[in-house]
Amino acid sequence: MSSTEKPIRVLVAGLGNMGRSHALAYHNNPGFEIVGLVNRSKPVLAPELAGYEIHTEFENALNALKPDLCAICTYSDSHADYAVMAFEAGCDVFVEKPLATTVADAERVVAAAKKAGRKLVVGYILRHHPSWMRLIAEARQLGGPYVFRMNLNQQSSGPTWETHKALMQTTSPIVDCGVHYVDVMCQITDAKPVQVRGMGLRLSDEIAPDMYNYGQLQVMFEDGSVGWYEAGWGPMISETAFFVKDVMSPNGAVSIVMDPNAKSDDIDTHTKTSVIRLHNAETGPDGKFIRPDEDLKMAGEPGHQELCDFEQAFMLRAVREDLDLSRHMADAVQSLRICLAADESVRSGQPVFL
Repeated sequence: MSSTEKPIRVLVAGLGNMGRSHALAYHNNPGFEIVGLVNRSKPVLAPELAGYEIHTEFENALNALKPDLCAICTYSDSHADYAVMAFEAGCDVFVEKPLATTVADAERVVAAAKKAGRKLVVGYILRHHPSWMRLIAEARQLGGPYVFRMNLNQQSSGPTWETHKALMQTTSPIVDCGVHYVDVMCQITDAKPVQVRGMGLRLSDEIAPDMYNYGQLQVMFEDGSVGWYEAGWGPMISETAFFVKDVMSPNGAVSIVMDPNAKSDDIDTHTKTSVIRLHNAETGPDGKFIRPDEDLKMAGEPGHQELCDFEQAFMLRAVREDLDLSRHMADAVQSLRICLAADESVRSGQPVFL
């Protein structure tokens, strides 16, 4: 940042796990200045954040503080209204995923961003992860059509299960986490999704009768690619094969190989990749593989906080360098559309044609 450029004044709404991490990222980046935090209750914050004033109402804080940027890290059902409010107040917006809880609301947010001529960045943390960027590049190099096999199950208890139950008041696991991995699928194939199927099961009487804490979606693309994503949360979820990130094509496969001792409710596990394994399908005259599998060691990987720092560095660039975010916004709506179609399929028992 040049000394002539004023820092971007930011208001952070929602101080759960992600909100606290993003607030720290803003605090530590000289390109930003936090003007206030918003949370309904008094949260436990890192010492660095202790000096900032905490407001209880987003709209009041927005009107009083007049920030340049709003970071919306609240529960999903308030994302759309808060984002539109921020755009109408002339702010740029960073919003945690999912962008909204309905496709219509997601489209409303994108329309508001375009109308206001402001930047909208959605918190797809894996887009800023060097290993995931490498996985996507290697998979694209293989060429399609693809088979995508992905899951992230979390055997949660104590405070983590309490967080999951709070999330499930508005959003199912396949929507909340699925948007990340469906976004990865869409970045690899570039093809349009055409059909989605979903199934799910409620494995706990601690959640609403119409909610499920285990779900799986299947998606089919125009180029013939197919993929599945599975997510389960709770004390009953198995730790066996809880982390599968695998892409296959006629030419081979690229996979993330997880540390066998990793635990499913450790947040760094969700982003750390350990090793990317490249498999080439080419065989010689004897029918045997020509090349052995290649393991790319992903040493010195960023942890969860560093990834949030990367996301906010991108937010700063988006504003300062006037980046074109059209594809970014379209992708955010598309991955949400697929996951919500899966949720609809779970509830109706029917496939959804997009």
